[in-house]
Parts: sequence; C-alpha cells; structure tokens
Amino acid sequence: MICKRTHLPINCDVPDFRREHKPFLTWCPGRSLISSLRKYQRLNGSVSPLSSIRKRFAVQAHRIWSAVSGDDIPLNCKIGGGLILPHPNGIVIHPDAMIGPNCLIFQQVTIGTRGFGGVPAIGGHVDIGAAAKVLGAIRIGNHVVIGANAVVLQDVPDNCMAVGIPAIVKPLGERQNQ
Repeated sequence: MICKRTHLPINCDVPDFRREHKPFLTWCPGRSLISSLRKYQRLNGSVSPLSSIRKRFAVQAHRIWSAVSGDDIPLNCKIGGGLILPHPNGIVIHPDAMIGPNCLIFQQVTIGTRGFGGVPAIGGHVDIGAAAKVLGAIRIGNHVVIGANAVVLQDVPDNCMAVGIPAIVKPLGERQNQ
C-alpha cells in the first residue's frame, strides 16, 4: 500500500509514530486521547514515585479526552503505534483486543466480543470505516479495508476488503458493478 500524502509504502509491521503526533496547541481530540494512552502505558512499568504521580495525571487526561470524544478505549488495551482516530466519537474497543500498527479507525466503531469466546486480533495497516462492528474471536489480516457499517464476524485475509451486513470478503483490487 502506498500513502497518498508521502508516496511511501505504509508498513504493516513497523509503527509510524509520526501519524500520532499532535502539533502544539491544536484541537485534535483523537490524537490527544492516543497521547494520554501512550503516556500511561509508558509510565505503567516504572516504579519510581515521580512516575506514579505522572501516571495519575495521564489517567485524568485519558478520562477527560474519553469524555470529550465519547469513546471507550481502556488504558490497558494493546494498540500498535501509528493509530489515527480522525473522529474519535463513540469508538468502543474491548480491553483484550489487539490492534496492529498504522491503523485508521473512524467514528462509532465497535471492536469486541459476541458475548462468548474471544476478541478480534487486527493486523497492521487496517482501515475501519464509520460504524463498523468487528466482533468475536476473529483475525483481520494486514492491509485490510473494512467498509462503513460492515459487521465483520469472520476472518479477513491479507489485502482484502470486508463490506456489508454480515460482511462479505473480497480481494482489495476487485470493484463492484452495482
């Protein structure tokens, strides 16, 4: 996959933390939320007294940005670097779900269980459209596009797209004639 802005390939294994960078004094709730998550996770392993105080501030920042954006992304979830949340409103991620590097998640996305079994494992460079639901113990491959309002209940292999309710998996280069 080639990034349209830089014309460089987007890697599904190596996180590009420049995608998460928030310019100083700008209103970016998604990037601020990710920043608070990263600060907490970085400080969580430290045992110094100063880091415990800084960790409390990171938790409070996460609570504020979660309230502002109206999402439910737990502090201990496993998110790869380079995540972009352009419109973080209403995103729900299960604490045990794994999200690979360089992903893009739009508003109202749910990543979680079906009430039994496990949670999704999402590969690298996955674009998840608005209001999509990724549910159950499934694996989403690398370089996958999940369409808006799709309900994904089965595995999606690499370089494919999933669209519809329930989602139909198609190769990424295939176009619809509808």
